[in-house]
Amino acid sequence: MNLEKKVFAWILSCLILCLASGCATVPFTGRKQLVLIPYIELRTLSYDNYRKIMSKVKLCPDEQKAGLVRDVGRNISYAAEKFLYEAGKGDLVHQFDWEFTLIEDDNTVNAFALPGGKVAVYTGILEYTQDEAGLAVVIGHEIAHVIANHGGERLSQMMLAQFGHSQLAMALKTKPDTTQQFWMLAYGLGMNLGAILPYSRLHEKEADRIGLIIMARAGYDPNRAVTFWQKMKEQSKGGRNMPEFLSTHPAPDTRIEEIRTAIPEAMQYYGMDKENY
Repeated sequence: MNLEKKVFAWILSCLILCLASGCATVPFTGRKQLVLIPYIELRTLSYDNYRKIMSKVKLCPDEQKAGLVRDVGRNISYAAEKFLYEAGKGDLVHQFDWEFTLIEDDNTVNAFALPGGKVAVYTGILEYTQDEAGLAVVIGHEIAHVIANHGGERLSQMMLAQFGHSQLAMALKTKPDTTQQFWMLAYGLGMNLGAILPYSRLHEKEADRIGLIIMARAGYDPNRAVTFWQKMKEQSKGGRNMPEFLSTHPAPDTRIEEIRTAIPEAMQYYGMDKENY
């Protein structure tokens, strides 16, 4: 067996072993995912990172805006947890300690969520959310990342990629430098274009779909997601011409069309939990 076949056969066997030992299921969508790190460890790392982030930023002093972020977050997280119980996934709820923070930074059009339920919104995105329903689009999307454990899946992918990188380096250590450089570059490109970036886009699509459902259950019209992402498309003019396969997010037009396709499913749940607030 030549070098190429030996290298790829060895890496493939390692990948299959890891995939078989770390399979989990995403709530609501049923997609199988690779998760190699226990959630309690992931949550501990997440909380440490959250504290570090919060120590370096300024919280928004406008209590009306900050309170709106907390209220929308509470409504959607309640709807998400109720949905989990109904889907037979109530054992996951104890993993979440929800916290919703508004960071004062008008130049940052962003929001993020960390495993365990720490969600932060930057004031810069409020120009595009405009109202409570628009804010629900953003927070619903971020909560969806949490309950789908996309953070754990992404970390597992990185661990697997690093493992493959180290094993490939060992397999090639007796080969000429040019051969080593070629195969390491090929491996890096292959992992990035063939696994990491596609999964990033998959996570975004999945969070959009789940986010629409839970915001709808909380009483927010999921159709509002279309106008929000149209405004975001206009804002991101600098990156809109980047080929989709080189982006961690779906192309704006693709995303908007997929959201339109997912709205009828979300509308089936519209307002189911609103009376509980």
